[in-house]
Amino acid sequence: MTSTVPALGTRTAEGSALQAVLLDMDGTLVDTEGFWWDAEVEVFAALGHSLDEAWRDIVVGGPMSRSAGFLIEATGADITLDELTVLLNDGFEDRIGRALPLMPGAARLLAELSAHEVPMALVSASHRRIIDRVLGSIGAHHFALTVAGDEVARTKPHPDPYLLAASGLGADPARCAVIEDTATGVAAAEAAGCRVVAVPSVAPIGPAAGRTVVPSLEHVDLSFLHGLMNTPAAHN
Repeated sequence: MTSTVPALGTRTAEGSALQAVLLDMDGTLVDTEGFWWDAEVEVFAALGHSLDEAWRDIVVGGPMSRSAGFLIEATGADITLDELTVLLNDGFEDRIGRALPLMPGAARLLAELSAHEVPMALVSASHRRIIDRVLGSIGAHHFALTVAGDEVARTKPHPDPYLLAASGLGADPARCAVIEDTATGVAAAEAAGCRVVAVPSVAPIGPAAGRTVVPSLEHVDLSFLHGLMNTPAAHN
């Protein structure tokens, strides 16, 4: 976990239950979920295997170990998990080096939250080497801390990354709003006891108690997130 300013901003906490906002990266802030799939297709093609498009929904949003492990088992490719992880990270890094489009509304939302001193954490299943590359485009200054998938013993869908982020910010998970794009990430945030805004990218996410589903970040602003704290909490 990389931390810069692990403290709560007081102005936004006054008169509001919202203490912090925790955001996923791939598919939530940056339009990169397709980059991962393209890298997977390319790597397995070089190994002599074709990937079934139906597997895309299975591997999206998950930790590298789960996604890569599934693809090795599904294809029978002669490659170890460690070897495949290096190749996939290399392929992804090559793609973000050429282009890194932000999701609609991402830049505006981050700027608004920063202007109002809302503590933010970036919580991703991607490895630290990838997060640090992407932060240059997102704006590292927006985040008090960042949590990478290879820095926790159990990453998403387990609650650990979001519990770690809330703790690092000194915030109550129940008073944190999480923004996620995949069912895996939503499961992690809800298991941590956070309020969740789901912005589906590749696969649909259904409604549930304590979960708000919106079509894009353009529907999310600070007022929206404050209001989220007044909705009924999910029951886990």
